[in-house]
Amino acid sequence: QVQLVESGGGLVQAGGSLRVSCAASGSIFRIDAMGWYRQAPGKERELVATITSGGNTNYADSVKGRFTISRDRAKNTVYLQMNSLKPEDTAVYYCNANLVISAFIPVPRNYWGQGTQVTVSS
Repeated sequence: QVQLVESGGGLVQAGGSLRVSCAASGSIFRIDAMGWYRQAPGKERELVATITSGGNTNYADSVKGRFTISRDRAKNTVYLQMNSLKPEDTAVYYCNANLVISAFIPVPRNYWGQGTQVTVSS
């Protein structure tokens, strides 16, 4: 069983900063990539940022230069530092991990956290 537990969401004023974290635990053999997605009310879930096991990162155009994704491999934890927040960043932020649970079943699967609310007031 794999669990992804997010923390760090909350309410912040526009222009402020927030950091969210996600820790993966359970039966994990290898994590290939971790990332953050978000879903605003009435909208589809969208990619925010991802980071691979090799440290390669990818960002949505809307957050480039403002958000930074990082990862602590020893702790199976991914972070998202969000600066210069805007009201349009308001959403539920979901952690995602693409991982392998066993060397005997080397097929990566996607796992999701329960989500953490980020609200940016104007």
